[in-house]
Amino acid sequence: MNNFFKILLFIFLIFKTSISFSENTKIKIGVLVPLSGENASLGEQIINSIRMALIDIDDNKLEIYPKDTGSDPNITLRSALELEKMGINLVIGPIFHENLIYLKEVENITFLSLTNKTLDLPKNIISSGINSTSQLRTIKKFLKLNEIKKTILLIPDLSYDSEIKKGINNSKLKFFKEYYYNIEPTKLTKQIEEITNYEKRKQNLLDEISRVENSDDIDKEKKIENLKKKYTLGTLKFDSIIIADFEESLKSVITSLLYTDVSPKEKFIITLNQWFDESLINEINVQPIYYPSINKKNLDNFILKFKKKFDYKPNHLSLLTYDLVGLIYFLSLKNETLEINKSFRTKNIFKGKMGIFEIKDNRINHQLNFYEVSNGKLKEIF
Repeated sequence: MNNFFKILLFIFLIFKTSISFSENTKIKIGVLVPLSGENASLGEQIINSIRMALIDIDDNKLEIYPKDTGSDPNITLRSALELEKMGINLVIGPIFHENLIYLKEVENITFLSLTNKTLDLPKNIISSGINSTSQLRTIKKFLKLNEIKKTILLIPDLSYDSEIKKGINNSKLKFFKEYYYNIEPTKLTKQIEEITNYEKRKQNLLDEISRVENSDDIDKEKKIENLKKKYTLGTLKFDSIIIADFEESLKSVITSLLYTDVSPKEKFIITLNQWFDESLINEINVQPIYYPSINKKNLDNFILKFKKKFDYKPNHLSLLTYDLVGLIYFLSLKNETLEINKSFRTKNIFKGKMGIFEIKDNRINHQLNFYEVSNGKLKEIF
């Protein structure tokens, strides 16, 4: 064979090999979201966020295969088994924790669930939501920066209290005291009175007014006038309060604290990720209030871009999904296709739109920012 044909054969073999390699390195990603039922609009948002991510990545290496969960565990299992038959071993979703219960039966697939719950998850499910560990680690950093030594933790007596306990253990955050409260308003107020020693401080004030009235102090009238401007008298043993609650229930707790003369201007009021709840910005009386969250600027930019493309505002889970697609692509550049799943079981760091992801122990932790809401404005602390 002459040199010319040898060269042609060599080029052909290289070309054929490159085509085969390209086909073999296609990464099939399943997506389990509600495409029917009452949560179908949320599923649509997540599919659209994936479309945005693929456009931004601009590499046909990733192939997406959506399947419906119907927000039902049985439908979720059936769809997962269909994805498994297609040879897919990596799936984004499901969204809801209750839809995970049968997925341990689909051992060949790793599921990147959007839930922030981390307890009792099967080994093939990675929790990728903003979990309590990520939030409490960020709060711990804030407490350290401000040299806050005596923090009390208020936890609603609800089903997610075990998640909070796990976050406390993982973050190694120490509290002065921990309390569980009933969210029913009258019971809540009574409990807050006991926690803040309200009746004793109120009686202290009455006793001091009586003492001054019966004293021979020259300026006792002025002292009495000043005392009567107060509601209680006496120091509190804590310097900050973490409230593990949200929305109206959170506001009820802060209102009860205000009633018992515990002011956010005198004690740090800290809570969990509120996803930049605008109603907190409007509630001047509960401010200042502090909480951890994802990067606000990146979220706003994502929402603007999403809204421009699809003409509606997305849920925050859409941004999480966008980052998960980027994370999978990032891992695919470093690993063979079959090794990507293993990457979720070893420590990895990835920077996305939401911030920095840390993959460890079958969950994704997030390095969060920390925010203050004060005088009707949102401010980034770090």
